[in-house]
Amino acid sequence: MVENLNRQRVLNLMDAFYAGDIEGALARCTDDLEHIASGPIDILPHMGPHTGKADVRQFWQTVHSRYSELRHDIREIVADGDKVAVAVRAFFRKRSNQRVVQFDIAAFFTLRQGRVARIREIIDTFDLVQQVLERDIAAVLADKTPGED
Repeated sequence: MVENLNRQRVLNLMDAFYAGDIEGALARCTDDLEHIASGPIDILPHMGPHTGKADVRQFWQTVHSRYSELRHDIREIVADGDKVAVAVRAFFRKRSNQRVVQFDIAAFFTLRQGRVARIREIIDTFDLVQQVLERDIAAVLADKTPGED
C-alpha cells in the first residue's frame, strides 16, 4: 500500500517540476533534500550535488532558465517501501535555438515521512553533452570529422 502512495508522490513531484512549478515540487521534499545529478560540471555547471531546498531551487531554476519547455515520458517505475526508481525519457527545448534535447534518466528517490529526501539521477551525459553542444564529441575525441577515413 505504501508503495503506491510513494509512487504517486514521486509522480506528482515530477509533474510539478516539468511543468515549471518549482515551489510545488519543493513542497513535496524535505528541507534537507539532497539532489545528485551526475554530469561534467565544466560543461554543465549546474549539475552535481545539491543539498537543501535553497540549493536545489537554484539548480532547478537554472535548468528552467536554459530550456523553454520541459516534458517527460515515464518508461518504467518501481516502488519498494520508501524507495522509488523511475526510468525517464526527458525532452528539453533549448531557449537559444528551440532545438529539442532528449535524453534518458534513471532517477532514484528516497522518501522520508511522505516527502522526497533524496534524488539521485544517472544520465547518459555523453549523449546529453553532444546534444547541448551540438557537436559530435566522438569524432572530436577520435580527432576525426564525420565521414573522414
